[in-house]
Amino acid sequence: MKLDDLRIAVVGTGAVGGSVAADLVRAGLDATLIDQWPDHVAAMNAHGLTVHLPTETQVTPVRALHVCQVAEVREPFDIVLTAVKSYDTRWVAELMRPLLTPDSVFVGLQNGMTIDDCAEIVGSERTIGCVLGIAANMREPGVITRQVAPADTWFSVGTLDGQPTERLDQVAAVLAHAAVTEVTDDIRSAKWMKLIANIPEMLPSGLLGVPLLEAAHMPGIRPVMDAMSREAYALAIDLGITMLPSLGIAAQDVPDSDQYSLDLLDRVLSHFSRPDTRVAVLQDWEKGRRAELDAFSGYIVATSAARGERAPVNEAVLGLAEQVERRELVPSPENAAQLIAALYAA
Repeated sequence: MKLDDLRIAVVGTGAVGGSVAADLVRAGLDATLIDQWPDHVAAMNAHGLTVHLPTETQVTPVRALHVCQVAEVREPFDIVLTAVKSYDTRWVAELMRPLLTPDSVFVGLQNGMTIDDCAEIVGSERTIGCVLGIAANMREPGVITRQVAPADTWFSVGTLDGQPTERLDQVAAVLAHAAVTEVTDDIRSAKWMKLIANIPEMLPSGLLGVPLLEAAHMPGIRPVMDAMSREAYALAIDLGITMLPSLGIAAQDVPDSDQYSLDLLDRVLSHFSRPDTRVAVLQDWEKGRRAELDAFSGYIVATSAARGERAPVNEAVLGLAEQVERRELVPSPENAAQLIAALYAA
């Protein structure tokens, strides 16, 4: 099947999903955008999807549906790309499952280990995982600021069993319009590489209420981040995860130690962050939304606990983030002292 003949749905068209969807539509692909924010859907249909890139602004006419309109769709999709929050993964998979054929695939353009949730609902044979190296944000309906151009954006995709398939090749070819895309035969390990990179950035930067680069350079914060990274790395090793080249780091530059966890964060800071890049957790809190705690340190803490182990620094930082969720704490640089105290207490 030619790429032009594929029916593609992009569910969750915020900063990441919208950036990808705009590129697919501009490439002439048959992409339907689906979102749960009514104002965003209305803005896209009325004015197109505006994406501010580093060197230009693109306005792309798109076909957008609200999630309540999915029940009106009759023709199935060949590829469903979802970029919703990790905690929305399961209901979105259920929403789209009636519109999948036996040959369709469901692709999570997400952080965290959502591949297992997807596989449980749509089947492992229809699940494709994706690792993302992208920086974007969206503060108003219909308008996205993409801080890294497609040529500098990086995706890796793979099936759960590591086997090549025609659909996998099609997914890679489709996503190549939005990023430099490669295929991996070990998507679980690849997802873990991104998780290890996300662990030190998401919650600390969110708790400090400042852009990632600023957070990483605040006195005493990088040691907290590094300790969280090392805990995630140690858990991955215990689980038998293979340390893979990731985020543009070459195979010969992957050290056989937890130094790699620090290298991954360095790569995020140097290649995927701009002075105003704010992590997803902070963007959610600033919008009054629930953050994906369970996808980051929450996952490390829960997985460690299930093995009768602890990740004390992640556990302490997660506790602070949970205070923000309960409105007992406000993201602020003043929380630096509590983050540093969490490190030493652990």
